[in-house]
Amino acid sequence: MRCPFCGNVDTAVKDSRPSEDNTSIRRRRQCPACSGRFTTFERVQLRELTVIKTNGTREPFDRDKLAKSLIIALHKRPVDSERIERIVSSIVRRLEHGGEADIPTREIGEMVMEALSELDQVAFVRFASVYRNFEEAREFQAILDEMGDRGE
Repeated sequence: MRCPFCGNVDTAVKDSRPSEDNTSIRRRRQCPACSGRFTTFERVQLRELTVIKTNGTREPFDRDKLAKSLIIALHKRPVDSERIERIVSSIVRRLEHGGEADIPTREIGEMVMEALSELDQVAFVRFASVYRNFEEAREFQAILDEMGDRGE
């Protein structure tokens, strides 16, 4: 593993342990050249996933992009980073076990909305407003009414 501080290619693992949800291994590393310390995570990848965007273009699935969208929706909400990581891992597992390697963005977006609707209503509305491309205030009201109808 290359040192992010000095670029040295030889780093030493000082500590390894499973993550809280047992979906990855957390490794503390140290660089012998600059003594910098950093953390890496090792995850199992069952298959290469490809995202099919709404305009038809394709790109490799990016776990970090998924996490970033959740972090933005949950900004300043009372949800810890471990919970976000569990949601990301859950969505990735569902995608990998889904049988298809090509996944439309719509499917990923619906999974995120489902997870957020159970976790935090404010984050759900934030994400839905971007995902569904709200342009008017009445669209916010419609999603709030829909949430009320479901008893949330």
